[in-house]
Amino acid sequence: MGVVVFDIIPEIFKDIQDQHLTTTIPMIVFITGFLLFHIIEKTILIHHSNESEYEVHKHPQVGVASALALCGHSFLDGIGIGIGFQVSNSVGIAIAIAVIAHDFSDGINTVSLMLVNKNTRDKAFKFLLLDAFAPVLGILSTFLFVLPHQFVVYYLCLFAGFLLYIGASEILPEAHSDHSSYKTVGLTILGVVFMFVVTRFI
Repeated sequence: MGVVVFDIIPEIFKDIQDQHLTTTIPMIVFITGFLLFHIIEKTILIHHSNESEYEVHKHPQVGVASALALCGHSFLDGIGIGIGFQVSNSVGIAIAIAVIAHDFSDGINTVSLMLVNKNTRDKAFKFLLLDAFAPVLGILSTFLFVLPHQFVVYYLCLFAGFLLYIGASEILPEAHSDHSSYKTVGLTILGVVFMFVVTRFI
């Protein structure tokens, strides 16, 4: 959530300003990304609306969908690296360093979402491998096209919607479902503050 608020959304508004766009369509794409993941989870994956059941009842398909979303994100990270190299070597290297630095947490999240939704360790490992190779596939795909610059804003909006939904509706509730405490709340806030510091001062 900190990444979305302090990193991706400011980048979206910077691009909107640079390209002299209105905010309406990018924000529609943003909420579409959020609602798209919500619709997939609630209709195809049959999440129960009863809150007491939700805390204890797990659906392996939810873990698979969440892991696939993270793998898709990693694939798009690879596309980002490839597009960066289309701009210049220095931009490509900078994006690659950023992707590598945060892809470790993507791997952890992929496995965590699989296991917490009662998937097997073997299946979680396969999705971890998929998540690891996804950026490479994304990079290779950029040899086939040149992305118009104005499309980047909409990609960021869609991805931000996905990421916000996963954070707010999957990871955060899971952290508080069985062991909610002042410590958990404090660590949640600390995580957001950490992302603010990283995006502003590092």
